[in-house]
Amino acid sequence: MKTSYLSLLLFLTLLTACTISYKFNGASIDYNTTKTISVKEFPNQALLVYPPLSQTFTEALKDIYTRQTKLKVVNEEGDLRVEGEIVGYDLTPLAAQADGYASETKLTMTVNVRFTNVNNEKEDFEQRFSAYQTFPSTQMLDDVQDSLLEEIIKEITESIFNKTVANW
Repeated sequence: MKTSYLSLLLFLTLLTACTISYKFNGASIDYNTTKTISVKEFPNQALLVYPPLSQTFTEALKDIYTRQTKLKVVNEEGDLRVEGEIVGYDLTPLAAQADGYASETKLTMTVNVRFTNVNNEKEDFEQRFSAYQTFPSTQMLDDVQDSLLEEIIKEITESIFNKTVANW
């Protein structure tokens, strides 16, 4: 009886100590030839300017590569190079009410991206990425801007990540 309890205890200990973790991020990178990535600052060239947007977006883009790959982020001359500019930051009224006023407003951000793969120029591209979020027109943009941008930036950086290293 003691032996069966010991066996059960040992089995449970091993079961909890040995876990298998698998994280699928879709990255298809040959780490033998590609070790670094450089992400230049994305200047805000949109007509509507939100001062922290350029730095916030650039840091979020660097962060997704840091978190989801083994690539080292360098300031210049990476094996992979991402650069571009924020070309759109726009508010659009949506869903007109009976009184003619909009009940919702859409905040849209558009980024132009140039990607260079030093080891495989066939993967180079220039493309625009865009995302938006809506909010009730009864709210001021200043009150919801940061939370909306968090979602917009997440969506755009994931799209850029997928296009550059996931080859989707």
